[in-house]
Amino acid sequence: MTLCDEYPYSDTYVMELAKSIVLIVSALFPIVNPLGSAPIFLSLTPDYSGPVRRVLARKVAFNSFFLLVASFLTGSHILAFFGISIPVVQVGGGLIVISTGWSLLTSKDDREHKSEVHKSVDASDLFRNAFYPLTLPLTVGPGSISIAITLGANASGPRHFGINIWSILAALIGSALIALTVFLCYGFAERLAAVLGENGMTIVMRLSSFLLVCIGVQILWNGAKALLQTLPALGG
Repeated sequence: MTLCDEYPYSDTYVMELAKSIVLIVSALFPIVNPLGSAPIFLSLTPDYSGPVRRVLARKVAFNSFFLLVASFLTGSHILAFFGISIPVVQVGGGLIVISTGWSLLTSKDDREHKSEVHKSVDASDLFRNAFYPLTLPLTVGPGSISIAITLGANASGPRHFGINIWSILAALIGSALIALTVFLCYGFAERLAAVLGENGMTIVMRLSSFLLVCIGVQILWNGAKALLQTLPALGG
């Protein structure tokens, strides 16, 4: 007896798994946008050398992976426990994204600061900065979290002992692929800077910061619009 004979629906499950992975990656990659965030990551780490920056990028990638998986698997349950809705998360997170983008957009271009020797970096400071603001909200922000929560809440597939193993596997693989792109884009951001040049990186950073503000406004509006739509129901 072959494996396919013992599990006649295994091919179907594998196809569903592949579709779920593609759905997760295609939904999250444009929101995470590691290519667009790489110049901002570089601008936030001007004193770090290339090897230190790659260590930081690897930490950010790990943080992003666990944050996405946690949002996918337990996000809806945690929000329900605290009585928090996804629109509220979008409003609060949108404000944080707007604040981060605005501070980058209005920051001065200190060229003399860039010419200094790379400072020695304390490991505790490095890993603390790796989560905020580099992982949250720069890389995995409220938009990514809300999408991951939505995907997890609507995941379908066969359940074994009440656990949807296939959706968990899809979340792990899809999040790992997103984290890999984050590491590659952030860890080698200085090569992008070398190609674009100093003026080119300044332009890209300003444009990326402006887009970050716009993304924050859009996330804020999505949450506010969803909350406003509940007002008539409350009034009735």
